[in-house]
Amino acid sequence: MYAVEKYAAVRRFVIVEGNSQRAAARVFGISRTTVDKMCTYSAPPGYQRTKPPAKPKLDPFIPIIDAILKADAEAPKKQRHTAKRIFERLRDEHGYDGGYTIVADYVRETRQRRSEKFVPLHHPPGHAQVDFGEAIGIIGGERRKLHVFFMDLPYSDAAFMKAYPAETTEAFLDGHVSALAFFGGVPQSILYDNTKLAVARICGDGTRERTRAFTGLISHYLFRDRFGRPGKGNDKGKVEGLVKNGRRRFLTPVPVAASFEELNARLEAACLADQDRKAGRHMETIGERLLSDLSAFRPLPTAPFEPCEVRAAQVSSTSLVRYRSNDYSVPTTHGHRSVTVKGYVDEVVILAGSEEIARHPRSYERGAFVFDPLHYLALIEQKPGALDQAAPLQGWELPDEFGHLRRLLEARLGNKGKREFIQVLRLMEVLDQNLVALAVARAIKLGALSFDAVKQIAVARLERRPPQLDLERYPHLPKANVAVTRAADYAALMPAGTR
Repeated sequence: MYAVEKYAAVRRFVIVEGNSQRAAARVFGISRTTVDKMCTYSAPPGYQRTKPPAKPKLDPFIPIIDAILKADAEAPKKQRHTAKRIFERLRDEHGYDGGYTIVADYVRETRQRRSEKFVPLHHPPGHAQVDFGEAIGIIGGERRKLHVFFMDLPYSDAAFMKAYPAETTEAFLDGHVSALAFFGGVPQSILYDNTKLAVARICGDGTRERTRAFTGLISHYLFRDRFGRPGKGNDKGKVEGLVKNGRRRFLTPVPVAASFEELNARLEAACLADQDRKAGRHMETIGERLLSDLSAFRPLPTAPFEPCEVRAAQVSSTSLVRYRSNDYSVPTTHGHRSVTVKGYVDEVVILAGSEEIARHPRSYERGAFVFDPLHYLALIEQKPGALDQAAPLQGWELPDEFGHLRRLLEARLGNKGKREFIQVLRLMEVLDQNLVALAVARAIKLGALSFDAVKQIAVARLERRPPQLDLERYPHLPKANVAVTRAADYAALMPAGTR
């Protein structure tokens, strides 16, 4: 191949100085064909193949390699063939006797050719992307998996993160409510992957059938939902990058917190602080670009949205309602009835019609029983023999005064004393436990060992007045006159003739 300098000299000799190509061939000692090529190209064009080079040893096995690479596209990433593994299979299974290098070159070139190409995207202000990611954290001293909700605004790169015990419908809804409150507005659209929390079914024409909960969320906030292609996380690369970088920047090292509330407060503060950063090639900070996003947002609705999953359920004979593999108690008066369960991230609320009949802390275990002892006291009052064996009362920690009162009542009244004690416990259905405990302690000190006395003391404390335990304050009650006993009074008990 001739140097560029010779190209320039020949081209000047012919084109600028007006000499013929025959003369140039004679002067420069090259063929006229070469002179013609030099006049056509300003620089050496290089060698160009008219057809791919032949690979006589590999060509018969190329269809086998192509089939392996095609099957790899559907296989897990960690179980796809390397070039070496393909070479071994060709050698061992198909009798290939060629070298490894030619196989590796073909595999590399084929994968490069088949790699997906992408179009740079423009992100106008006012839109968002949402995804869940996983991380590890230590919450309340327990090492556990965190399911982190991410919302990203692609235009400004502003982000919101919130961690949950599980990736559930209520967490999905609560994440939106929290994120939109954090940003102070509603995006024009939100892009999702095809999570089952939002998509019940993908129809044949590519449209999505939304879940009931997701439909309610859209109806409340009125944003437009968009979805990426199934299995293509790069369709929402901004939030995918946020998930990856968020774990590294905000959840590394492994976060340690007393509760999810504490961890989420720290994550929210980190998202606010991150708005002072400049992202990518932008000269403005994230917070400055966020102003353009917010100007394109719609205002938040005036009415709040309940981020909960709503289910119909049936109360069992033991006054339990099942929600997500756990059982929650309701008052025994609602046994065998139909109820509605609202599952929140941290609470489970049970309704009979429009009346709230139970509220419990949310359990994320499986097969757990979540009791409120007060729900069973009315039934236990009718069956006092079940007091000591009732499962809802096991582990119920009460102040020592209650145990002392029970021993005194049963010593004085026997089984009737047990029923009186249950009635005292039932005071906590309407009064605070601490107030009842103070009333029990006062009744023991006064020697007024009865349900009525404890009730009077508790009500008096509640009304900020002294208890009315003196019978003179109750003139409508019959008075008992107790005279001094005399020996002669016993004479009436003796048979006649023995006096």
